[in-house]
Amino acid sequence: MTTQLPLSGVRVLDIGTLIAGPFAATMLGDFGAEIIKVEQPGRGDALRGSPEKDGTAARSGNWLVEGRNKKSITLDLRQAAGQAVLRELIAKVDVLVENFTPGTLEKWNLGWEAVHAINPRLIMTRVSGYGQKGPYAKRAGYDRIALGFSGYMYPTGFPDRFPVRPAFPTADYNTGTFAALATMFALYGRDANAGGSGKGQLIDLALYEAPFRITADMMVQFAQTGEIRERIGNRNPTFAPAGTFQTRDGRYVQIAAGGDGVWPRLAAAIDRPELAEDPRYKTSRERIGRADELEALLAEWIGSHDFADIEARLVGGNVPFGGIYTAADIATDPHFKARDNLATIVDEEMGAIVMPAVVPRLEGTPGRIAFAGPPLGAHNDEIYKGLLGKSDADLEVLREGRVI
Repeated sequence: MTTQLPLSGVRVLDIGTLIAGPFAATMLGDFGAEIIKVEQPGRGDALRGSPEKDGTAARSGNWLVEGRNKKSITLDLRQAAGQAVLRELIAKVDVLVENFTPGTLEKWNLGWEAVHAINPRLIMTRVSGYGQKGPYAKRAGYDRIALGFSGYMYPTGFPDRFPVRPAFPTADYNTGTFAALATMFALYGRDANAGGSGKGQLIDLALYEAPFRITADMMVQFAQTGEIRERIGNRNPTFAPAGTFQTRDGRYVQIAAGGDGVWPRLAAAIDRPELAEDPRYKTSRERIGRADELEALLAEWIGSHDFADIEARLVGGNVPFGGIYTAADIATDPHFKARDNLATIVDEEMGAIVMPAVVPRLEGTPGRIAFAGPPLGAHNDEIYKGLLGKSDADLEVLREGRVI
């Protein structure tokens, strides 16, 4: 196995805040890119959370995870002197990631044309609520807003209640993943494809576009039939029986047994083999039409058994089954352990920190977590003096002006 990380030698300047844009940089950093994280002096990225009691920038759990592998520098981009320093940094990097409101960088003469002139090889990855163009471009965009606008949220939840936002910022993380993928496409086009063009390019990604892309056939269905997909809870409209159920000992489980090959195995596992030959349930079409009664039947059986018994019967019978895990379940599950899905990072100040390990897994050139999200400005000297060649006197002038 080589120790060379796949993105070694790629340098990324992350001037975004919170999740969507910066998560793209986090993913690139997991696989060896050098990430220079620009933060506002004093308080840092909003993902850090509320300041500590002594006034220093916090290091929340979110920051420890999503700030990992990033070199933190402070720079006030609202000041002309800060913008001048940013231009120096742009000349030294491969990728610039930003998620300001469209027009903000242009006000500072740091839009695409300006940065491309500074560094023609630069890839500029721009994430915003509605994209850089279009009638809504200047609107504020957040995860919840994007999920609603994209069509992702309307069909999510139960029919007698409001649409439900997922528990985690799905739009932010999906957009960050798409942004990282797009950045890799652009890097490949610049450096590898047909010898590489050698030229950078602009990537414009709206926060709603990633969740919209994963709405599957929703728009095909509407275009063909005019039908709007509605909320149906945990049911799959084309697959039965499938759903979420509660066990006798209070656990939640999921079963997906709608296939004609799986249905007889489920019937046998719950000691009702005769159901497999019952003409009311024999084919998928019939089962979908009788989803209510099948779910009621399963709910009664599962509610009269404990989790361990259900798991043994269904897994032993090759029926798709799984628990709905809490953090406590994940922490003790042997499969998570066997696949090294949890990483423990030792931080000088915070001690041992448990966080999700690097995904995806590359067998030949796996990613790594070198350090958790660092203290604010921890890498000022390394970047300003080492990369830009500034002197102690230069830095003192910047500090006195509160530029860094």
